[in-house]
Amino acid sequence: MSWTEGKKTYIAGEALAAYRRVKIEGGTTNDPPEVVYADAGEDFIGVTEYAAADGDPVSIKGKSFPGTMEVEVTLDSAIARGTVLYGAADGKVSDASSGSAVGVSLEAVTASGEIIEMEPYNVKSTTAGTVSIADVGGFTSEVTVEAALAEIYQHLLSAQKFIPIPLTTWMIGDASNTVSFGGPATDPILDMVNGDTDSCLRWAWAAASVEELITQIPLPPDLDVSADIVLHLRTAKDADANTVTIGSDVYFNVGDTKVEDVTATITQAEAETTITIAAADVPAGAQTMTIELTPSAHAGDALYLYATWLEYTGIIRTS
Repeated sequence: MSWTEGKKTYIAGEALAAYRRVKIEGGTTNDPPEVVYADAGEDFIGVTEYAAADGDPVSIKGKSFPGTMEVEVTLDSAIARGTVLYGAADGKVSDASSGSAVGVSLEAVTASGEIIEMEPYNVKSTTAGTVSIADVGGFTSEVTVEAALAEIYQHLLSAQKFIPIPLTTWMIGDASNTVSFGGPATDPILDMVNGDTDSCLRWAWAAASVEELITQIPLPPDLDVSADIVLHLRTAKDADANTVTIGSDVYFNVGDTKVEDVTATITQAEAETTITIAAADVPAGAQTMTIELTPSAHAGDALYLYATWLEYTGIIRTS
């Protein structure tokens, strides 16, 4: 017999309370079929109108029935009029996201166990903001598809994509446009801070030395050339007699226009400072980046460089 009036009698496959969501019990051979509670995240065929003992007939108001339906609620955080509802354990509904949304509350809720009026969704939600994720691996704290996707894309498109520039890739440059590795005491030297006592590497400029360091790095294919690139330097001084900055000359690819920038004042204590290469200065198709670093005058201070790296914004690679 076809179901034409929106209500149908089934057999309770377990003890059922009134106003609970139910589903067809798997493997049932009864005619009419047995129904049991639809649990958290599960779809349902309708709601019980009255309580029924296991094995007794039970009247089910189908979710295709014209109008609204009454259903018992489990309160998670807050339910006001218009709150999206999801399936909860034992046939109830809740504001805690689980599976596809099943309807929207037409009443405010103050406590679990209340019977509320719900406008059911007669089709499964295809809106990412109202479909939950199982996250069996525990990879995220987000609970909906939309929020989890936003988290993934935020990671992929982060402005903190990282390119390390090891200290050993820097070389000394000079006015004659030649480069060398290491040099006399008046030039920057790559050395340990204090031998076996402190083996941290650093480039050290003796007081008054303003020789430049130079390096070239390849740029990754996910570089967003429409966003800034930020050069990070970890620096220090042995004294605080001078106001010292470090200037940068940056060249992209071959034959590019020089881009000049400068750090904030270098502090005596070891600290991080940055140089921002503006997006307007990053050419389309940039694949290599040559960087020159030159300190300002510092006749009274030795200058130290402990680490260098780039941070950039990524793009979604489509091939």
